[in-house]
Amino acid sequence: MEIEKRTNGYEYEEKNGITPISSFYSDRPLENDSSNPSTDVQHLESSSMLQMNSLNNDRTDQRTCLICGDRATGLHYGIISCEGCKGFFKRSICNKRVYRCSRDKNCVMSRKQRNRCQYCRLLKCLQMGMNRKAIREDGMPGGRNKSIGPVQISEEEIERIMSGQEFEEEANNSWSNNGDSDHSSPGNGISEGNQPSPVSTPSSRSMELNGYTALRDQFMGTPVTAHYQYLPHLFSYAAHSGLLPPQPRNLDPQSHTLVSQLVGAEDLEPLGTPMLIEDGYKVTQAELFALLCRLADELLFRQIGWIKKLPFFCELSIKDYTCLLSSTWQELILLSSLTVYDRQIFGDLADVTSKYAPSDDELQRFSEEGMEVMERLIYLFRKFQQLKVSNEEYVCMKAINFLNQDIGGLTNVSQLEQLNKRYWYVCQDYTEFKYPHQTNRFPELMMCLPEIRYIAGKLVNIPLEQLPLLFKAVLHSCKASSSKE
Repeated sequence: MEIEKRTNGYEYEEKNGITPISSFYSDRPLENDSSNPSTDVQHLESSSMLQMNSLNNDRTDQRTCLICGDRATGLHYGIISCEGCKGFFKRSICNKRVYRCSRDKNCVMSRKQRNRCQYCRLLKCLQMGMNRKAIREDGMPGGRNKSIGPVQISEEEIERIMSGQEFEEEANNSWSNNGDSDHSSPGNGISEGNQPSPVSTPSSRSMELNGYTALRDQFMGTPVTAHYQYLPHLFSYAAHSGLLPPQPRNLDPQSHTLVSQLVGAEDLEPLGTPMLIEDGYKVTQAELFALLCRLADELLFRQIGWIKKLPFFCELSIKDYTCLLSSTWQELILLSSLTVYDRQIFGDLADVTSKYAPSDDELQRFSEEGMEVMERLIYLFRKFQQLKVSNEEYVCMKAINFLNQDIGGLTNVSQLEQLNKRYWYVCQDYTEFKYPHQTNRFPELMMCLPEIRYIAGKLVNIPLEQLPLLFKAVLHSCKASSSKE
């Protein structure tokens, strides 16, 4: 295999016809927050209008969001803010979300950059005085008390909220008080308080029959049958499952249908990219990089085909699908590589990387960020090997991760949130039916999603020339641990 290496940006071309995608692991942020001329013009026009209004002393129109500087729409949860920050704060508090900043917890908050770091956005909401006690407990529109104003809370309390400790204590208090029902909706992933998570942590309170019935009817369109006598939710289920021994039950018919549709949309055929190499051949850095790009090209192409076959394809706009795919494609590729294509990735590809010998200079230049990604990938691989994720669970996890309502530029957030909840409950229903004695299984599956998103966010910061060494180290370690077992 003859490779020509271009020194400008580590782009590679294979003379035998392989054309890898050059955008694999690009340096751009995950969020689809790119601007276009029309939005820039609108922004300039908006700025001009604000200046004119200030001359006219129109104080209402010149108000800006205290969080991101966008045009404010009123007083929300105690402070002047825009609709975007209002909705973000409400979802974060109602769904008990715990985020992580991959930088220094001082990211710039602006209209165009507010979606790039959820941790810093929530942190600023709290610092500017947004009052979480003004949010209705049932999560419905409208504040709980219109007279509630901004609040000043200590740094210690802010840290407790940001770390999830406050939510855990509330959940424990709820359980000790006869387990009040919590009808908060699930988010896109969950994590323990001590685990980095750029996604979310749903409520750990118990969920009683009435609340579960209402949510099922709303998001799945099927009434709950009699066998759902009591379903504690998530962490309460894990912590207190000993109180309620698992009972054999049937899978909800609607869950069976939705899972079957997702499996039908997935291309489960083996990857077609050649990964066989003759004995004794020494793979170069350029050749391994080209192979990684070609694999990414095939995996990305499969994700595009998957979207077109989704059972809810007609329920969202093409613009929303473009936003979702551009922001989650690395996560989808990573999830599929760890599950349905793991034999090829950790088998055939690992054999190819074993024939690549990095130079001393490459080893010395390997970054601390690369080391962190390597350690997390190895841990995640072992976790998936332990769980032995089925195809049905994989397709549900993939849909939940893809349907991320916090991505910037979306036009139909409410519909997206309903779809996310639908497949959240489908996944929970299937897992509890299929593995009735593994009471921690569903929370453990969901806790893998924020880790995948975190790793994908870190991967884009790894220099391209370090990727061959990173994959060699990860695949070698994972294959070695599998052979020991």
